[in-house]
Amino acid sequence: MRKMLAAVSRVLSGVAQKPASRVLVASRNFANDATFEIKKCDLHRLEEGPPVTTVLTREDGLKYYRMMQTVRRMELKADQLYKQKIIRGFCHLCDGQEACCVGLEAGINPTDHLITAYRAHGFTFTRGLSVRAILAELTGRRGGCAKGKGGSMHMYAKNFYGGNGIVGAQVPLGAGIALACKYNGKDEICLTLYGDGAANQGQIFEAYNMAALWKLPCIFICENNRYGMGTSVERAAASTDYYKRGDFIPGLRVDGMDILCVREATRFAAAYCRSGKGPILMELQTYRYHGHSMSDPGVSYRTREEIQEVRSKSDPIMLLKDRMVNSNLASVEELKEIDVDVRKEIEDAAQFATADPEPPLEELGYHIYCSDPPFEVRGANQWIKFKSIS
Repeated sequence: MRKMLAAVSRVLSGVAQKPASRVLVASRNFANDATFEIKKCDLHRLEEGPPVTTVLTREDGLKYYRMMQTVRRMELKADQLYKQKIIRGFCHLCDGQEACCVGLEAGINPTDHLITAYRAHGFTFTRGLSVRAILAELTGRRGGCAKGKGGSMHMYAKNFYGGNGIVGAQVPLGAGIALACKYNGKDEICLTLYGDGAANQGQIFEAYNMAALWKLPCIFICENNRYGMGTSVERAAASTDYYKRGDFIPGLRVDGMDILCVREATRFAAAYCRSGKGPILMELQTYRYHGHSMSDPGVSYRTREEIQEVRSKSDPIMLLKDRMVNSNLASVEELKEIDVDVRKEIEDAAQFATADPEPPLEELGYHIYCSDPPFEVRGANQWIKFKSIS
């Protein structure tokens, strides 16, 4: 009898140690998937576009929610570290635009390629790097993804080419990556991103022309967040139909605040490129909550009410959360658990990013080339020499 009571006591104590919410979530029967209507894309030179309904599985929904929440919390932590003067220099945050980076990644393969401008933290994460490596790069530490030498605008990962600081200059590079995909005969594509502010750059139209002539597997993607620095699109562009800017290149305009809309549009565009038809253009209508960079408060050229309206009606994380809860793909409690886990991950990464050492001066010339033998690099004057090691 005593052994039986002891066994029952152990079982009950094991249950008691688990949070009540976790027990509740584990015992609830959720739907495996659900079908949702999504906004129809505006089309240019296309007879048909992406589907207007899509299926979201519970597994994918939870993954997308965690990824978007991680990007949001990571950017808020970067904002905090910058204001504490732990992060210095240029820093462009993408909170509000999470559906773009997560949705684009959901629509392509890991072997595909992506290049973007300087608002790159979210893409760096979705391309496979850890929050720890990203925040450590922002604080200039050795554990950063570019060894602490790149900072906010110059982060890289496998099949991810940055993070580029010169406005619009990554677009011809993206066309070049697409040329390499075609030349090597692999079934790969390149996503080439730029903002509405860069959309008026002449080099972008040169890249359009070459990509169309050579039928390159390139998706040109304009992240239209309504403002190029502090200038609204209406004041900067004679035509704000950025998806039509390719003229002879087909295009589609996508709701960039809806991750499912972005995912389906990306799948459609990727299939178009892989079929050998050449490039296609996508305009993602999105919104950034922060200013252009950390030196921009973001409220001198738009009202606080405008920002709040977008937050309350179109927030990408809120939209996915509501869909999942209302369709029995997840519970509020389960999503709150994810929020707690994400916050802990971000805090742990921030601790690492502030405690990790900075790279020593003698490593200033390291990693110039990928796999070359060591050589010397001249410093600020001819008597200063640094060794370069790949």
